[in-house]
Amino acid sequence: MRPFTLLIKPSGSNCNVNCRYCFYKDRPTQVGSGRQRMSSEVLEALVRDYLGLGFEVNIFAWQGGEPTLMGLDFYCKAVALQKEYGGRGRQVSNSLQTNGILLDEQWCDFLRENKFLVGISIDGPEEFHDHYRIDHNGGGTYHKVMSAIEKCTKHRVEFNTLTLLNDRNVEQPDVLFDFFIDRGIKYLQFIPCVEFDRTSGKICDFSISGEQYGNFLCRLFDRWYKYGPANLSIRIFDSVLSYCMGQRHTICTFSRQCTDYIVVEHNGDCFVCDFFVRPEWRLGNILETPIVELAQCDKKRGFARGKQNLANECLVCRHLDVCRGGCVKDRIDTGSGKPAASYLCSAYKRFFDYTMPRFIQLAAQVQNIGRFEK
Repeated sequence: MRPFTLLIKPSGSNCNVNCRYCFYKDRPTQVGSGRQRMSSEVLEALVRDYLGLGFEVNIFAWQGGEPTLMGLDFYCKAVALQKEYGGRGRQVSNSLQTNGILLDEQWCDFLRENKFLVGISIDGPEEFHDHYRIDHNGGGTYHKVMSAIEKCTKHRVEFNTLTLLNDRNVEQPDVLFDFFIDRGIKYLQFIPCVEFDRTSGKICDFSISGEQYGNFLCRLFDRWYKYGPANLSIRIFDSVLSYCMGQRHTICTFSRQCTDYIVVEHNGDCFVCDFFVRPEWRLGNILETPIVELAQCDKKRGFARGKQNLANECLVCRHLDVCRGGCVKDRIDTGSGKPAASYLCSAYKRFFDYTMPRFIQLAAQVQNIGRFEK
């Protein structure tokens, strides 16, 4: 069985901020509502069963909602269970995706000591961040998030930033690039916001277009390339470079199959993907079915293979092998019954047309001399 990551939602969709673009606001009530907290029974089951699979590398990705709502004691217990059930010679790693607001000195000490990789969500300068990322009283959260970044830096917590590209910040690649560089942040993720209103079927106002995303990626690439790829990690660029070096993509967006994750909800329910936490994609519950069976069930396998159902325009595209049709969630169903192309297809075509020669050059440089030239 191919190794996979557990993407765990210990507090479900519960969150201490009220982002206007949060896709969990459209979450089916059957999946979770009200106060959601993972029990000790579910926690122990997922750690025991996952580590029992015998993977050489075992990755626990804690997300939300807001996972720090569980409190520090919960993660202390999780680490203790990992030590109890983890065998010798196996690597166990943890990541925590958070808005950072609850991180204090004690949290930072724990995260550093236990080698958690922390992802902090920030959408750039205050005028961009506070437009959508507000608290439940309607106030901005920028200064609280920046305080968390300062604490992580002070306590030497390994962290990266995650920026959701929306209609406000996507037109400002230079502003975003300079914002992070000026603050010494060297590990960046940029995620395109593409959400559809389930009632009307129309694209939500805060989403970005393919043209905007393509322009953003090309300008960001120019800044990254000039700044020096050895000096800055941008996740999507790292993935394409990995591909150009004959290795696997490091992000699932461009993978051949959707096999990298299993989502575990607060109550033990498991789903095929973070973007498909819906009743029809429920695999089962880890308190009732061993996770090895959930990972190999027909529904999970069918979902994984479904990514290979490509639109005709993908099959004849010169970038098919590097792109693989993009993320399934962004494929627009036209009602024709035929495989759909990605909403971001134009972005990827422009991006790969513009950058691939330089990616190939960088890959050859690394392979020939083992490092980037600065």
